[in-house]
Amino acid sequence: MYVCICNAVTDQEIRDAYDGGAHTFAAIQDELGVATCCGCCEPVAREILASCQAQQEKETAAHYPRPLLDFSAAAAAG
Repeated sequence: MYVCICNAVTDQEIRDAYDGGAHTFAAIQDELGVATCCGCCEPVAREILASCQAQQEKETAAHYPRPLLDFSAAAAAG
C-alpha cells in the first residue's frame, strides 16, 4: 500500500529499506523521501518502522534466548 503519496513510497519499500540498514526514521527519510513534503504520512511511516524494529527484536530474542539463572546452588550453600 502507498504510505507517502507525495513521493510514491509504499510500506514494502519502507520494510525493504529497513532490511537494507535504514534503521532510523531519518535514514528512511534520506533513502526514500518519505514524509519530506506534506508530512501527512509520517505517523504511518513511523508505525511501519516500529513494526520492523519489533520484529527484529523478536527474531533476535528467538536466536539468542536469555539463559535461566539458577540460584538454587547459591541458596543451598548460603
